Amino acid sequence: MINKQRLLDVFLELVQINSESGNEQTIQSHLKTKFESLGLIVAEDKASENEKLGANNLICTLPATSNSTNIDKVYFTSHMDTVVPGLNVKPQVKDDGYIYSDGSTILGADDKAGLASILECIHVLKEQAIPHGQIQFVITVGEESGLEGAKALDQNLLDAAYGYAIDASVDVGTTVTHAPTQMKVNATIYGKTAHASTPNKGISAINIAAKAVSEMKLGQIDAYTTANIGRFEGGSATNIVADKVTLKAEARSHSDESINAQVKHMKSVFEDTAEKYGCTSDVEIIKSYPGFKISDEAIVTKVAKASAVALGLKPNTVMAGGGSDGTIFNQFGIPTVILGVGYENIHTTDERMPIDSLNLLTEQLIKIIEIITQQSAN
Repeated sequence: MINKQRLLDVFLELVQINSESGNEQTIQSHLKTKFESLGLIVAEDKASENEKLGANNLICTLPATSNSTNIDKVYFTSHMDTVVPGLNVKPQVKDDGYIYSDGSTILGADDKAGLASILECIHVLKEQAIPHGQIQFVITVGEESGLEGAKALDQNLLDAAYGYAIDASVDVGTTVTHAPTQMKVNATIYGKTAHASTPNKGISAINIAAKAVSEMKLGQIDAYTTANIGRFEGGSATNIVADKVTLKAEARSHSDESINAQVKHMKSVFEDTAEKYGCTSDVEIIKSYPGFKISDEAIVTKVAKASAVALGLKPNTVMAGGGSDGTIFNQFGIPTVILGVGYENIHTTDERMPIDSLNLLTEQLIKIIEIITQQSAN
């Protein structure tokens, strides 16, 4: 059904286009041309007005085929940006059935596997005249920088009853129906500076911060909650007692009660430790994104599972450990689940993409569309 060589060629083409978060201009223009050449109506929002984003989101609409206007309107989304190091990717197709980078960069299968599958899906729909309702393909920027592109998306351009984010590092056929809330905890500890030869005249902010971290509950907090200190920065020279330290931390959980308790704990430890040593602190808590939970009985989930069964795959539903653009779309009121892509070791230079998974993912997108069309006809 699909053209496997064309799919592979497009994937290899996309991963070689530089698109680290904040620098999506080149790939955005490339993708816009591709979608327009396939006959889709392509709209841009104003996401790039956000200084963190390098281009606008693309909302690409494929109109319903004739006599198919009563079919549920759906959408699919993938993001065009990658993490670092993602410049000058040199993909390697190996005999073991995987695609790798040359080891000096990531591969970028997250999420260019999703993009390649979407483009091949559209080719097949058109070439084989497969009936379908209206389908939107939402291609976002800034996903890897905290879902910033999806947060900036113009919701007025969306027209779908439910949809699918193509962006989970689980096997193809597996559907993510739960995702956690993420909270950022940014702390600044203020000490008192002095020359290192007279340390008793100062109070080291580094020491205070270290004591706070040593007393803090971190790692796996409970079955649903994790917490981590990601960055610790301060001081200027070895002969100066540091008077300021900043720490960037996070907590994420599938339980609102648990995450609220965890960030409260982290905040109080920073504040209490600073106070104990006669110093002060500023602690900021920011909700990066809320969690979501979609029922196995929701139509969006049922269709995903049915598509997996039809392809002989295991129709498992799982919880994710992180966020995706699907998290934000759920907040827009559009029920969204996340489809497994099958890529491995993402965000590392060991990232690899199974060619079989790339093919299966594309077949699943087509099957989802066919099932939605059949259900509407019944």
